[in-house]
Amino acid sequence: MTSPFVAGPPVRIPGASHGPLAGLTFAAKDLFDVAGHPTGGGNPDWARSNPIPTRHAWAVQRLLDAGATLVGKTITDEISLGILGENPFDGTPLNPKAPDRVPGGSSSGSASAVAQGLCDTALGTDTGGSVRVPASFCGLYGIRPTHGRLDLTGMLPQAPSSDTTGWFARDARTFARVSEVMLDEAIPAALPLRLVVAVDAFGFADPDTTEALRPMVDALTKLVSGVREDLLAPPGLSVWGRAQRTLQPYEAWQTFKAWVERDNPRLQFSVARGLTLGSAIPESERQWAALMRAEARARLAWLLPPGTILCMPTTPFPAPPRSLSLPALEPVRSRILCLAAHGGLAGFPQVSVPGAHVDGLPVGLSILGARGSDATLVAVARAMEAAR
Repeated sequence: MTSPFVAGPPVRIPGASHGPLAGLTFAAKDLFDVAGHPTGGGNPDWARSNPIPTRHAWAVQRLLDAGATLVGKTITDEISLGILGENPFDGTPLNPKAPDRVPGGSSSGSASAVAQGLCDTALGTDTGGSVRVPASFCGLYGIRPTHGRLDLTGMLPQAPSSDTTGWFARDARTFARVSEVMLDEAIPAALPLRLVVAVDAFGFADPDTTEALRPMVDALTKLVSGVREDLLAPPGLSVWGRAQRTLQPYEAWQTFKAWVERDNPRLQFSVARGLTLGSAIPESERQWAALMRAEARARLAWLLPPGTILCMPTTPFPAPPRSLSLPALEPVRSRILCLAAHGGLAGFPQVSVPGAHVDGLPVGLSILGARGSDATLVAVARAMEAAR
C-alpha cells in the first residue's frame, strides 16, 4: 500500500516551543507551500514548472506558531481534481479502515495519515468535497469552514469561489483544539436549539447508509430542543450538483489554463478530460449555474438562521473499491458530488462526524450551520462524542 506522504526528502519542522497545540503533530496536503520544499500538487510537471516556495502557507504557519510540529507533506489527487484519492503518479494512500477501498480525495494523503495515526491532525482543502468525503470514508472528523473565513495564502487554488482550507482529526478533543487555533475562536459551551433533518439527502443515500446513520441522528436530536424535517435542495440535489459541476470545472480551467497551454503536462485521462470539458462550458450554462448558486445560498440562509443546524449524510455510501474502471467510476463520482455540491455553491460551514458503519465500513454524518457558525458545529461534534 502507498504511504500517504509524498516522495522526496523528509519534511519535519518543529513548532513553537509553547502554544495551544504543543506536542501535536500535523501533515499538510501537497497543495500547501512549505518553505524550501516543492509544492507538487499531485503532478510531477507542476512541481517542475513552479518555483520552490520561500514562505510557509498561512495555514501551515498558523499551526507551527501554535506549537504543532509538521511531519510531512501528503499525497493529493492530481491538482486536486478528484474525489476518490487515486493518483497515478504518487499512488493511492491506504484507507486503514478499509484497505481494499479508496481513502477519498482530493485530501487523500492527509486523511490517510491521520487515520493511520501517523500524525494528530492534517491540513486538507475542500472545493467540491475534498475534506468531507475522505473524512466520511476514513472515519474521521473533518471540517469545511465558512467560505472566505480563512486566509488561503500559499494554498494552490483550484476554483477560488469554492476553495477552502480544512483539517482532520481522529477524536473530538483534538479536533476542537485545532479548530480553535485555525478559527481563532473559542469553542462555545452552548449548543444550537433547533435541528433540521435533510430528508432529501437521507433519501438520496443508499438505504443501508441511512439506516446506519439513524442512531447518530437520534443522538443529535437529544442535544437540541426542536427537530423538524425539510428539504435541503427543493430543485433537486442533482440540480445543485449540475450547477457546481458547471462552475467548478470552468474555474479550474481558468486556474490551470496557462500551465496546460504552456507546458502540455502529463495528466491522467480523467483530469485531462475534466479540464477539456471545463474549457468548453458555454456562457449560457455558467449564467444558469450562477443563478442556481444564488438560490442555494438563499435556501441555506433560510434553513439555517442562528441557533439552527442541519444534518445529512456526508456521502451516499461508504468508500468504493479501489481501481474501478472509468465507466464504473462515473455514477459513483456523480452521486458523491450531488451530496457535496452545496458546500462549494453556498459556502456554509460543515463538519463531518464519524461514528456509523455499513458492513464495517465508515460513513460520516454531516452537520451544517449558518455562515460563521464553524465553532458551534465543532461544539456539537464534541458533544456528540461525549454523549456516546
